[in-house]
Parts: sequence; structure tokens; C-alpha cells
Amino acid sequence: MKTKALPYIYICLFLSFFFNSTAQVQNDEVYEYPNLNSQDYRYNIRIPDIDGYKTLKCDFHVHTVFSDGKVWPDQRVKEAWNEGLDVIAITDHIEYRANKKILISDHNKSYEIAKAQGDAIGMLVIKGAEITRQKPLGHLNALFIQDANKLERPDAIEAIDEAMKQGGFILWNHPGWPDDKSTMYPIHRELIEKQKIHGIEVFNGWEAYPKVIDWCQEFNLAPISNSDIHYTSANLYRGKLMRPMTLVFAKDYTEQGVKDAMFSGRTLAFYNNVLSGDEGLLKSLIKASLSVRVINEKNGMIEITNLSDIAYEIKYGEYMYPMPLYPNQVLRATIPTGTDVEFSNCICGKDRHITLKLW
Repeated sequence: MKTKALPYIYICLFLSFFFNSTAQVQNDEVYEYPNLNSQDYRYNIRIPDIDGYKTLKCDFHVHTVFSDGKVWPDQRVKEAWNEGLDVIAITDHIEYRANKKILISDHNKSYEIAKAQGDAIGMLVIKGAEITRQKPLGHLNALFIQDANKLERPDAIEAIDEAMKQGGFILWNHPGWPDDKSTMYPIHRELIEKQKIHGIEVFNGWEAYPKVIDWCQEFNLAPISNSDIHYTSANLYRGKLMRPMTLVFAKDYTEQGVKDAMFSGRTLAFYNNVLSGDEGLLKSLIKASLSVRVINEKNGMIEITNLSDIAYEIKYGEYMYPMPLYPNQVLRATIPTGTDVEFSNCICGKDRHITLKLW
């Protein structure tokens, strides 16, 4: 009996030692509160998948201390993960490096640091760089590149060509900056015609560019919304406002999946609780977000359940102002069958909103 009991005693002693050694400290000298450490928590932003594609929440314009940002690259990844994003691109300026006297490094280093953190926590980090020129060309992000150092060229067109050679997706940044005029210059038309610009920011940081959503339709460009973040993300977007993001509808959660979706134009810009982009994608997302139950078919009483974290706004009948469809809540409304319902915060063109029949 004693020989059989010994192993059991050893196991008990080991487990007691293990749990005591890993438990939080609670004694007369130290009392730990591990619940106050929230760095491993993440906001779960519910935006449904559509049409067989995964809906990925992305920010393709992010700066670090390796250009003119204020944050180390691995912290950018942690911030984005905490805030519910799935993908970020590190896009430090090629031509402007405010800390180059302190940080002696090549243009790939910030991505390498961020990528290591992304791999460690399971978040996708895209390699990019910002080609920085004055208007008329402006600023362009080159995404999915292989070597940012090769983009350091005196001639901006040569830098773009090099990015294209590396398989890059070229994004026209903040077209209304710095003169508050969203102007498409001949150089942009030429680059678009040669398929050397593939997307354009509809929203950047705190600015929206109403004309741009029409340009996306006219020139077959992917609509993009980015933070262009330089400082810490804390308190940038407080309360119920989410960080600006691009919704990418990808076949899978891989870099190639994101790249294929963006070159195919399967993106929507999401900012300040506004969705902008292709009419078909917007309608698919709305339908996937909402569930409608008919309460009284005769008088048109229905219940609309919003299954997403997007606060939709609808106008119907004789109502002058939009009615909110709050996330994870149900609205009971009288909307007769066949009624056109306008989604006021879903924009498919300048001053054009999505209209749907709910039932």
C-alpha cells in the first residue's frame, strides 16, 4: 500500500508547489491585482462575413518612430490588436525620417520589428512604405512590397515603378491634404490609366473626402479608410467611435488573401460610423448585419435586430430624421412591405445613399 501511495503524494506536493508558485501574491507585504492588467484583452468588433468572404478590419496607414511617428513598431501591433483590428500595414515615410540621427537603420527595420510582434500574437502585418512628395503627386503608400530600401529614389515615378516591380498595391493618401482641395491632377490620371494607382483614401485620420467615393466608381479604385496614426492610439477615438478602418473581404486570413481582395476592389471604407464604397458590397453587408421579424403583416409592424457593431441609420416613410439601429439591439417599427428604406450612413457616391426593402 505504501509503495502505491508514494507517487500520488509526490504528485500532490508538485501540484501544490506549482500553483502556489504561480498564484498571485497576497500577504502582509504585497497584494497583487492581476485583473488590472488589461493588455491581453481585445475589443471584439462584430462585423459579419459576406458572400463567402471573411470580413477583415484593417488599417493600411501606420507610422512609427522610424519616420515621424511617436511609437515603437511592436507597440503599434499591440495597439491595433487591442482595438479589434485584424491587419495593419507599417508605412513609414521613405523621404522623411525625423529620428534618423538617433535610429540608424534601413527602411525595412520598422516592419521587421512589427512583423515579429504580429507573428508572436497571431496578427497579420503588411510591409509598406510611404512615398512622400508635394502636390501635385502628393503621398502614396506602397503596400505588399519586398524591399523598402529600393524605393528611395530621387524620381517619384521611379519609386512607384520599383514598388510595382515588387508586386505593390499603390494607395493614394489623403487627396485633400494639405490645401483642403481634393484635386485629381494629370499625373494621377496618367498613373491610374497605367494601373499604377489601385486605391485611394476616402477617409484619413479625421478627414473625409466626399468626391473620392465617385472617383472610386469612375476609375475602379478600392475605397480605403485609414488612421494615418502618428501618436499613441489611446483616446484618439473615444466612446463608441471605433478607429477608422478598411473592411477587406478576403477568401482567407493571409497576406495573399488580403492582397487579392484589395486588387479586386473588395473593400469598404468605415469611419465615424459611416460606410463608403461599392453599392453591392454595402447591400451585402447590411443584409448580413440585420435580421427582420414580421410582427403584424397587415399593418407592417416588424422587428429589426442589428447583429453587428455598426450603428446603422435608416430613414423611411415621412420621418424627417434617421432612426438609429443600435448594435445588438432590436427596433420595433411600422414599415409596410415593399417600403424603400434609406441607410443614411451607407454612402455609394457623393450625396447618394443605399436604399433597400427590408421585407
